[in-house]
Amino acid sequence: MSSVVNLLPELISLELELGNLGDISSVVCSLPVFVVECVPNWISEGQQSLNLHGAWNFTHSGSQQPKITMALDSMPSPRIYHQEKTFSTGSQLDYPQSLPKSPVSTSPRLSPRPQSPPEPLVLSTRFNQDFGCFACGTQSGFRVFNCHPFRETFRREFDSCGIGLVEMLFRCNIIALVGGGKAPRYAPNKVMIWDDHQGRCIGELTFRSEVRAVRLRRDMVVVVLEHKIYTYNFGDLKLLYSVETLANPKGLCAVSYASSPIVMVCPGLRRGEVRVELYNQKKTKFIQAHDSSLACFGLTLDGSLLATASTKGTLIRIFNTNDGTKLQELRRGADRADIYSINFSPSIHWIVCSSDKGTVHVFSLASLADHDARFAEAKSLNVNSGSLLMAGSALLSYAASNAGSSLSFMKGVLPKYFSSEWSFAQFRVPEDTHAIAAFGPEKNSVVIVCANGSFYRCSFDPVVGGEMVQEQYERYIKTDEVEKVPSSTAT
Repeated sequence: MSSVVNLLPELISLELELGNLGDISSVVCSLPVFVVECVPNWISEGQQSLNLHGAWNFTHSGSQQPKITMALDSMPSPRIYHQEKTFSTGSQLDYPQSLPKSPVSTSPRLSPRPQSPPEPLVLSTRFNQDFGCFACGTQSGFRVFNCHPFRETFRREFDSCGIGLVEMLFRCNIIALVGGGKAPRYAPNKVMIWDDHQGRCIGELTFRSEVRAVRLRRDMVVVVLEHKIYTYNFGDLKLLYSVETLANPKGLCAVSYASSPIVMVCPGLRRGEVRVELYNQKKTKFIQAHDSSLACFGLTLDGSLLATASTKGTLIRIFNTNDGTKLQELRRGADRADIYSINFSPSIHWIVCSSDKGTVHVFSLASLADHDARFAEAKSLNVNSGSLLMAGSALLSYAASNAGSSLSFMKGVLPKYFSSEWSFAQFRVPEDTHAIAAFGPEKNSVVIVCANGSFYRCSFDPVVGGEMVQEQYERYIKTDEVEKVPSSTAT
């Protein structure tokens, strides 16, 4: 066994050949020779010990041999055991002769080893199909809550075994579960169909890679992997369709929840491309929604409208899924942002989005009929009067309720930014946390679920807009559980 120790004025390092020591938590090196040449005043004859970084201990007492103790628990090693071994060799402390002589402080200022963040208690949050409930997967099971009135509907605990993904089917007893967390209840490559009335799993789907998301319809189970999406018949779990996608680590996928038509949207095979599967028509559409990669999208309950956002997070675009036409472009902001959620209102009059900026935005939408009428009006103005200015104003007027620049009438002349439609109403989440938002059961209300255990319900004025009013605040994660949740958790 050999050891080499270099003690420099600003750097302490220890190189040991530990191949034959096994799994140990501390080592005591007895060094028969102690050589100090470049810093003769570094340690005095009577000094008994010197603590370095809380992980090293140097002991010297006159006639006794000096010792250096290294606590491996403070080193970045995955093996942590509690035993101690002592070895003694002809090791030597050696200074490089070329180093200048300089005094060394007896209390070196070494940065403490960064602590790993605590495991988040909440692993995921997800609304059900009509936004009346939400479910969260935790390190010990899953919980389901009603949005209005707010209350916990039920929870299932699995002996500290985690559930990473929870997908509800409206308000019925069937739930899709995927294991997750530090001790997963189920393997992350399995989808378990849980019947809460029976308190057990009644179906199972196993894959070769980790499941990124699950979507449920009354007649289908859609499983999202990183590069592929599988659709199964709900009754017998028979495979119906499979689709290849670009790398999809976020598990982006949306399905229509109305009985008909059946629409599914997912990333295509090119950056920024959305694939639209119209199963009733046996037709596939590809929409080049953005130049950047997709970050989030939402679909109306009937699948007629699609909202998309890219990794830039500045714009939200609305498309007709039947023909791929872009109907509207909304501006969330000028700075880049990570969009967490996009959801339509049941009436398709509004859309809400949340992001890492902490502000929840509500935008006004034009119905398809209004859009077609305004487009016809604009076309007529353009042909009959030749006025591009009047035509542009007519095209913009269908969404006049959204905020915009005072120079928006000069669309086509000024840069695109000046003709942007900004949000109609806003709510600032007072906490730095991952949040998802949707429209509540009450008219003109928005519910916000945060990964740190907070729940908000707020309302907006459908005529004036502006800042939303907070109507309710609740904790769905109790106070004694908050300490386990970091300030920002991906969901």
